[in-house]
Amino acid sequence: MEKEWGELSPDEKQEALFQRWLSPKDPEGNDLKFQSPEAEKSFKERIGRIKDAIQLKKRPDRVPVIPLPNMFPALYSGMTVQEVMYDYDKCYAAWKKFVLDYEPDGHMGCAGPGPGRFFEILDYKLYAWPGHGVAPEHSYQCLEGEYMMADEYDALIQDPSGFFSNVYLPRVFGALEPFQMLPMLPGILEMYGVAFNFIPYGLPPVQGALNALMEAGNEALKWVGSVAGFDGEMATLGFPNILAGFTKAPFDTIADTLRGTKGIMLDIYRQPDKLLQAMDAVTPLMIKMGVGAALMNGKPLVFIPLHKGADGFLSDKQFKTFYWPTLRKVMMGLIEEGCVPFPVAEGGYNSRLEVIRDLPKGKTLWMFDQTDMAKAKEILGDTACILGNVPLSLLSVGTPQQVEDYTKKLIDAAGKGGGYIMANGAFFDDLKPENLKAMVDVTKEHGVYR
Repeated sequence: MEKEWGELSPDEKQEALFQRWLSPKDPEGNDLKFQSPEAEKSFKERIGRIKDAIQLKKRPDRVPVIPLPNMFPALYSGMTVQEVMYDYDKCYAAWKKFVLDYEPDGHMGCAGPGPGRFFEILDYKLYAWPGHGVAPEHSYQCLEGEYMMADEYDALIQDPSGFFSNVYLPRVFGALEPFQMLPMLPGILEMYGVAFNFIPYGLPPVQGALNALMEAGNEALKWVGSVAGFDGEMATLGFPNILAGFTKAPFDTIADTLRGTKGIMLDIYRQPDKLLQAMDAVTPLMIKMGVGAALMNGKPLVFIPLHKGADGFLSDKQFKTFYWPTLRKVMMGLIEEGCVPFPVAEGGYNSRLEVIRDLPKGKTLWMFDQTDMAKAKEILGDTACILGNVPLSLLSVGTPQQVEDYTKKLIDAAGKGGGYIMANGAFFDDLKPENLKAMVDVTKEHGVYR
């Protein structure tokens, strides 16, 4: 008798997600038809290569290589970022060209640019994007602000979902400002007086906001159809999308989009207990977000960008107090449900390595940017798979020979015995295409395990 999901162990859940990833379905739920037997073989080999690296197994063939772009595919195809944000067919074509030209072991799909028209409909305040504060050829930029005030921690702690829907959304989306008028839904308890709670939904400003939501939803559906179609076609050609979904470190959840950098740094000193309580309150939401995406998409890797945990941003004591405990809880929550946390350690994490090794063996994939990879291998090599580190400066202004030399040294330092995936250290917009090709080609040629 087959076990229910809740009866499986974390190892069994992870294996089930890997098996679902290896057996993709088409939109109708049938087994995906690959474009050739060779494409199916390549698809499964690539996933197997990634899986073995994550699980710290030494494969008989080579180190996986996964170049991870930001807006590079658009520029590489002669398009602007603005074009691919507003024309989903152009976005699809640009990212397809990138995958087919470089033939990576995995890709991250074409969702990165996002739907420009959607952001316009809702009057998004948190970012500037091409045509809205940013030049057409440049990527979007975060506009930090205090979207949660210093005296609102209790409201977030007591009802995180209610705070996001009734307070945060009206502040970050101009079109949803009327949502501040909506009732707190836990007040809808009995027949007597229940209609009072629905009066705001009849008010013209609220109805206007709801209409904007429906228009934005239609645009999101149009966009996601293109995104999903891209992943399906790339799979039929033998190239897997590595990402199941996305979540965040609780510290970054509050720092990036609620309090802003200045706000949270003041809170560390002025109201540390409230900050700690708030991070505990949002931790279950971050676990649920990652696990839900993995189960829906049938893949284990959950992307976690780490924006404010780097060396020098927080002291070691602050990192151990404010950043790591709730991040570890999120990662352990994901691992318990069979997911593979994929934290992206932006900047340097050299002073964090001893701390972050406190996780189960073979369950995580860490992307490193400016971290010493020999040191990372020494400290994390028996615990976690590591990925990345090829500098954007080298890929942007170096020569193919310099890239080849660096890549070989990186494979020798980090790839020995398995547990390493070749990639750039940070996501890139513009660099020399021949340098990226050198990174990919030399990995496939030189990255054979010894």
